[in-house]
Amino acid sequence: MVEKTGRPAYLQIVDELSEEIRTGSLPPGTALPSIARLCERFDVSASVVKAAISVLRTQGLVIGQQGKGVFVNQAPASAEPQPAGETGEILTQLAAMRESLKDLGDRLAALESAVFQGRR
Repeated sequence: MVEKTGRPAYLQIVDELSEEIRTGSLPPGTALPSIARLCERFDVSASVVKAAISVLRTQGLVIGQQGKGVFVNQAPASAEPQPAGETGEILTQLAAMRESLKDLGDRLAALESAVFQGRR
């Protein structure tokens, strides 16, 4: 279930599914649960689950097969060759921005927790 930490729900889902992929709970080639099942599991809407899956695709952790589902990628994302030139530079910048946004989300959650803990 997604927690009310200030961190977007779709990123919490990304974190959890990424961890399951990394640890082998979801091995390469395994189909992700359906969107409906993920909605039930995390108690969120389909649009939140779809946003999380989109991030996982961008990270290279999963691949979609039209009409079949979304599967854990066979090759680890870090083993994929990095594009050269301008595309590689853009992807590197996007990865840095994604990490910065994650850090800002974590810091905001900690700040909100500190500010609002006395008001609950």
